[in-house]
Order: sequence, then C-alpha cells, then structure tokens
Amino acid sequence: MGIRVVVADDQELVRAGFAMILDAQPDFDVVAEASDGAEALAAVERSNADIALLDVRMPTMDGLEAARRICARGGTRVIMLTTFDIDDYVYSALQAGASGFLLKDVRRDDLVHAVRVVHGGAALLAPSVTRRLIEQFARRPERTAVALTPDPALGQLTTRELETLKLLARGLSNAEIAADFVVSEHTVKTHVGNVLAKLHLRDRIHAVVYAYESGLVHVGQQ
Repeated sequence: MGIRVVVADDQELVRAGFAMILDAQPDFDVVAEASDGAEALAAVERSNADIALLDVRMPTMDGLEAARRICARGGTRVIMLTTFDIDDYVYSALQAGASGFLLKDVRRDDLVHAVRVVHGGAALLAPSVTRRLIEQFARRPERTAVALTPDPALGQLTTRELETLKLLARGLSNAEIAADFVVSEHTVKTHVGNVLAKLHLRDRIHAVVYAYESGLVHVGQQ
C-alpha cells in the first residue's frame, strides 16, 4: 500500500479533483474523501491515514479543529488547503500541528510534491511566503504580547544554531542560509536538525512560529 491520504473539502469538485490527481500516483492511495472535518477525523481514525489534506473552512467541524484533533492523536500529518488572503486561521493551524499549506489553485505537480515532502517528515512552507504568513498573523491583537525576553530554552542553542533559527523565521531557505553563512547546504541542514531536536519542535514551520512566540524575533524585524 502506498501513502494513505484522506482528502477533505466541502466543495465536491475540488475534493474530487485533488483525490483524482493523488490517486493517479503509483505511490499514493486515497483511502477516503470527506465533506467536513468530522468526516475527515472519522476517516483518519478508520484508515490510519498517513496524510490528511484538509480545507480550512468546512461545515460541522472546520479544518482547524479537525487538524487539532488529528495531530493530537498522532501518526497522521496534516496539510491545510487555504485561499490564504481570506483565511484567518492559518496561524492557529500552525499551532494545531499542521505541517503544510497549499493554495487551492496549486499546480498538479506541486500538490503531489507537497504530499511526498510532508509524508517524508518535513514541513511544507515555501520560503517566499514564510515571513508574510507569520507576520500577518503575528499582527493580530491576540498575538501582540510577545515575550519581552527570549525563552530560556534558547540557551541550549549554539551561536550558529541561534542565527539559523533567526534566518528560518525570516523565510530563508537552506540554500539562502548556506550562502549567508558561506557553508554547505548539508551543514545548514545539520544546524536546522539540531535546532528542532534541542527545542523539541516538529519541523521548520513550527520553528518559525516558536521564533516569534519565544520573543527571539519580532514582527518587522530584519
């Protein structure tokens, strides 16, 4: 059996389209389609799916609540479908444990790549949208009270690891960080891995959230 995927969207054509694209891949198996979050949660529990592809806005139970419950049970990684410019829940979805975000007009190849990347244990957050995404939601009133002093847990990091975390929060890719440090991408990958392990973070997308919430970086900081 290939990568088991549950696709959830209340728009039947969108849901069916994504399911068809994924099911056509030899290493994917769309085990269920769902029209709301409650159906998605039940399908994940029934099938032990590897990936849940969830629309943010659905009736009965929205994608955010479904993501929170699915991530809490463990074993299934979540990718959120969003229109980005109108969805207000992306930051909360990060906190709920989502490991990726896709626009609904995503290209076929990018959709397939996204599922493989997240299934492989990485997060899917395009460097080009990282800063815009995090800052947009960090500016919300309930996010403005950032820590005045950085989290003491940051003391576990070496100077280079701390700088790596700061650059992750700015939205730089491994290649861009490597160029900034004048080191190899392999070395940067090692730094990123150390940051995640020492701070007990799931992946780099959650490292970005942590950097803001811990007070290490602030909105608008370069």
